[in-house]
Amino acid sequence: MNTARARPTGSRAKDAARTSRGHPQRRTREADTLTFLADLAQALAVTLDLRQTLSEAVTRVVDFMRVEAASLFLLDPAGEVLECRICVGPVDITGARLGVGQGVVGRAVAENATQIVTDAASDPRIWRAADDTTGFVTRSLVCAPLATAAGPIGAIEIVNRRDGKPFSAADAELLGIIAAPAALAINNARMASNLLEQQRLKREFDLARRLQKSLLPHRRRDDFPIIAVNRPAHEISGDFYDYFELADGRIGFVVGDISGKGLDAALLMVRAASLLRWAGKDGLAPGAWLARANEELCETARDGRFVCALVGYCDRAATRVQFAGAGFPPVIVHRAGTFSDYASGGPPLGILSGVAFDEHDIPLEGGTLYAFSDGATDVRDDAGQRIGDAGVRELIARHAQAPRDARLRGLLAELKHLRLVDDTTLLLVEAPRAEAPEVLLERRIPARAAELRDLRSAIRHALDGLRVAPELRDRLVLAVDEACANIIRHGYGPQREGDIDLRILRAGPMLSFELTDSAPCVDPASLRPKPLGECRCGGFGMALIDEVMDDWRIESVRGGQGNRLILRKRIEDIGTEEANEA
Repeated sequence: MNTARARPTGSRAKDAARTSRGHPQRRTREADTLTFLADLAQALAVTLDLRQTLSEAVTRVVDFMRVEAASLFLLDPAGEVLECRICVGPVDITGARLGVGQGVVGRAVAENATQIVTDAASDPRIWRAADDTTGFVTRSLVCAPLATAAGPIGAIEIVNRRDGKPFSAADAELLGIIAAPAALAINNARMASNLLEQQRLKREFDLARRLQKSLLPHRRRDDFPIIAVNRPAHEISGDFYDYFELADGRIGFVVGDISGKGLDAALLMVRAASLLRWAGKDGLAPGAWLARANEELCETARDGRFVCALVGYCDRAATRVQFAGAGFPPVIVHRAGTFSDYASGGPPLGILSGVAFDEHDIPLEGGTLYAFSDGATDVRDDAGQRIGDAGVRELIARHAQAPRDARLRGLLAELKHLRLVDDTTLLLVEAPRAEAPEVLLERRIPARAAELRDLRSAIRHALDGLRVAPELRDRLVLAVDEACANIIRHGYGPQREGDIDLRILRAGPMLSFELTDSAPCVDPASLRPKPLGECRCGGFGMALIDEVMDDWRIESVRGGQGNRLILRKRIEDIGTEEANEA
């Protein structure tokens, strides 16, 4: 049975061979078709300039398939309308628009299937508006969808064979084959174009971000009464802050919030920040300061954008504060456990010209002024609800006893933990006061080498919280680790047991690492580090400490039992990112 079935197959193959040998014109046509398809696919694959390439390709399709006209339609981004992008023939219908499902083209896309019309005069699928308008007579046509994995992106259509015959199934099959590389090329070009656009936008966003960050003032450490932090919710922040000193000794400050998002808002933020700084440098009263900036923005702001802002002055000792707001959230003053609110007395900048802005002049009397953009009140809790003004007051009260820098970090950390949905800026005005060093880490470990691994991890985590540069962080961890190893090896020795107490303290830019033991007292004069190049057998630990730290000292613990080694390192930029994030 298998043999009997095989014979007809072989017979058909022989018949096909005889037919092919008997029709040299057919063999030539098939070879020409393969050459045409290969050339077309290659031309479409090697270029991203599809406007020129597709136009040439459609012209080649017209010539090869010997038709009177051809056109290529593409879907709009919404996927609802087809527009003729390329047209070759006696009548130009470029720009013609069809809905998906309308006409033969629309149906080819809606059904994702090639359509063939042998008699256009009687076929209801024909879109007759083009013929009625141009006088062109459509007799027969074929339309193939430009299919992709995500669905059709358009269609290619050929109209009227030049020999007057209707299109055949072979014509429809050939056009479907031609549509495949065209669809692939268009899709690839779109993806490449989208990638280039994303890269362009990323470069623009990076430039805007750097520009924004350059406008934020450098952190001040010299008992400066103002401290601020900015945390963007997205790539670019629409919030900003600024502070600057005037010739009369006052300090001006600004907090701003730009309406909208994206690059346009970022550019307005740059302009508004520069404008408010320029206006404030003249020492105008806060209300007049806002009025001047408002007039400028009303003349130049576009697309309904506006700026919410707070401006003001304080003296160096922060005994009094003058300020005025324009559409800004109420200022909160926290003093002796109580809160006072001061609302803005005017609309946002850039909406109405000729507006007056109310001013406030208040004594701080040891309290703290908190100014914050609405991103702080818009933070969402675990239930997805806004925390509002009451939630912000609760956070302030919770951190009120912490030193100023630690308080601001604590407020920001809680806001981030809840869930920021908008750019958030916090600015504090507070009288400078001597603050106890902030304790970053306290840890007691048994004086055994096996305990040092966990201690190194804890130190690294504490330094990461300050955003210490990784290279410096690792050197500091290594120096403290070497100090601990020396205490274990030389302080206690193999016969003694005891503990090592570690404390990491921060006072402004100064970090202190305190290591306390209960080993026999050490003579400080006996500890002399060798240069690193001479450390062949021992002495590396002290040399490394001397190299990494700014200074160090060892002292006896009160009572004469034990030692305290204090290592100090000044790091000017610790905390800068968290206070100047943009």
